[in-house]
Amino acid sequence: MTHAVHDLVIRSVALVDAGELTDLVAAAMHDGPVARWLQPDDGVRHAASPEYFTIFVEHTLRWGEVYATKDGTGRLTGAALWFPLTAALPSPIDYERRLKEIAGEAHDRMCLLDATLEAEHPTTPHHYLAFLAVRPDQQNQGLGSTLLRRHHRRLDAAGLPAYLEANDPRNRELYLRHGYQVRSVIDLPDGPPLWTMWRPPMD
Repeated sequence: MTHAVHDLVIRSVALVDAGELTDLVAAAMHDGPVARWLQPDDGVRHAASPEYFTIFVEHTLRWGEVYATKDGTGRLTGAALWFPLTAALPSPIDYERRLKEIAGEAHDRMCLLDATLEAEHPTTPHHYLAFLAVRPDQQNQGLGSTLLRRHHRRLDAAGLPAYLEANDPRNRELYLRHGYQVRSVIDLPDGPPLWTMWRPPMD
């Protein structure tokens, strides 16, 4: 199965609406193992997740790159949000204040997650896959693989590695098939494991 992939960088943001992109990421992520660990209450988590993911979507549109897939009607079905960490990038605008306003009782866990991920993050130049999101009703159709391959071709041509955190075993297996290697395992307190993964450039 083939899919049309739209490359999006900050100079061409009109290709994908930021609100639609946020809705896609929230729909794909808000019932994942880490999201449930952060906020076990389904209603609270679903209500807060669009605001939470808005922070990262805005930051990606400002400093990163987005690959997106759309269906025949123009609806956004999948997206990969990448950051080129070949130079230092600033933090999201007003991140601490916005996180505190959004997080509620999950604030301490969100701060712990941020600190843990930052401690594990490699410092050598690489591209970081922050989110690979596919709508729940479009999963298992090859969209994630299509999005990965598109950026991997660029990384391989440039001789650059990639880094990500896998948040469940199914995602981990997907990334293993695309050349990633498990670098470390993060055990969140009373929570799910996270696998940090590294992909060297390939010939």
